Amino acid sequence: MKDLLYAIAAGLVEDKSAINITEDAPDEEGVIVFHLNVAPDDMGRVIGKQGRIAKALRRLNKYHKLPKRELFLFV
Repeated sequence: MKDLLYAIAAGLVEDKSAINITEDAPDEEGVIVFHLNVAPDDMGRVIGKQGRIAKALRRLNKYHKLPKRELFLFV
């Protein structure tokens, strides 16, 4: 999931060197939180109009064949 998130973010931003994705350890419910950080100038590109891109990124984990995970974007 981390590689997929990186590939999508790299296609959206101009400064690919500023992409940083961290993954928290699973909590007691098995939820894993991913943190996506990009350059300040690229935040709008990752969030999208009315948050559409960010919502689509969150929806990815519903279709990804992994254990239950939650995707939170902190840009």
